[in-house]
Amino acid sequence: MKLKRSHLAAPLSLLLLAPAGSALADDHGNHGGDSPSVETPASDLRTTLGHYLSEHAFLAIEAMRRGADGTEDFDAAVNALNANTEDLTGAIASVYGEEAGAQFNEMWSNHIGFFVDYVVATGEGDQAAKDEALANLDNYRADFSQFLEGATGERLQADNLAEGLQAHVNQLIGAFDSYVAGDYDQAYMYEREAIGHMHMVAKGLSGAITDQFPENFDNTMAVTPAADLRASLSHLLTEHAALATMAMQNGIDGSEDFEASVAQLNANTEDLTAAITSVYGEEGGQMFNEMWSNHIGFFVDYVTATAEEDEAAKEEALANLDNYRADFSNFLETATEERLNADQLAEGLQMHVDQLVGAFDSYAAGDYEGSFMDIRSAYEHMLNPATGLSGAIVDQFPDKFASDMPEQMPNTGMGGAADNGFPIEYLLALLFVVAGGSALAYRKFAADTKE
Repeated sequence: MKLKRSHLAAPLSLLLLAPAGSALADDHGNHGGDSPSVETPASDLRTTLGHYLSEHAFLAIEAMRRGADGTEDFDAAVNALNANTEDLTGAIASVYGEEAGAQFNEMWSNHIGFFVDYVVATGEGDQAAKDEALANLDNYRADFSQFLEGATGERLQADNLAEGLQAHVNQLIGAFDSYVAGDYDQAYMYEREAIGHMHMVAKGLSGAITDQFPENFDNTMAVTPAADLRASLSHLLTEHAALATMAMQNGIDGSEDFEASVAQLNANTEDLTAAITSVYGEEGGQMFNEMWSNHIGFFVDYVTATAEEDEAAKEEALANLDNYRADFSNFLETATEERLNADQLAEGLQMHVDQLVGAFDSYAAGDYEGSFMDIRSAYEHMLNPATGLSGAIVDQFPDKFASDMPEQMPNTGMGGAADNGFPIEYLLALLFVVAGGSALAYRKFAADTKE
């Protein structure tokens, strides 16, 4: 089976090599004793790599599932995966040049092809071909690890990189094998692990690049408390968009894995709730959980109404989502002591609603290319609230995010055994420190809502 190629490469040179700014950003972030900031050139690089690498894991697993089932949207899934590869290639080329970008593209595309070979061999019941695909993936691990070690001037070690790459292979193969075997709960657990793992890859790779080319990133660091907060929220919020779109598709299809997809979407909600609770207290966390869970329920209502061809119920679901936008925007504005603006938040939330509903409507109508374009847009869009919310928290509690991280390179490269913690664990440990002074912000919101 030959994968199709997309030619939608994104020009990332300016994004990766030019300083980024915002109302809350400071030119140097956590470097040199300046005020901490989530928006620095190095943090932007980490976010970009986390975006594309984690999206790769998500899209690869979804393409493999569709390959196993022979679904009509398989080609669209592969095209989205290939578009992601072009984006990653652009990122690598912008740092290491066109020749290195072409070498990356060839190896990365080949490893995707080996996963496809495994899918095809599974469908044909050909164990020898499955073993060959795994052997090819093993060779890829060695070659790609050497490539990254050389590109980063040995800041990343090939042995550690290979170990992390094996985790990536195990997660994608595990998700696929579990799905084929009908163990959908395990399949979606592997999917979440794969997404989280790739954010650790982004942490290691961005740290190496910014250490290698400090002048290109305004001498800022990719691994700081503020950057970690932004990365963790980016992880959970983009994952929410991915899992929500899959659950909605499974709902309209009446798929056997619907309940498993919803369970992991709910697990994502619990992780987000824990993060909010650690900053704004138990009551604030409970209010967040209720509003966030309700908005997921309204999307489910929309799916159900679509299946029943009930236009009135669809309009009611959209009206409920509109009310949620207003309530949730006011909650965040008050919690952050007006560092986030409710009107702007509501506008961003409308984009989130439009993207998820658009992806679902396109899927239901058989426009699979349009659906995957909306899914990718929804995934990318969630980086904006992650940046805004993390920036507001850091600005609200600057002393808690001011210390520099040790200036040493992570020894795991692609997130191997020494660096395999789930990012939310660090997020929670860090945010519990700032929880003390934040209950006041929540109580103000709670009082306002009762007036």
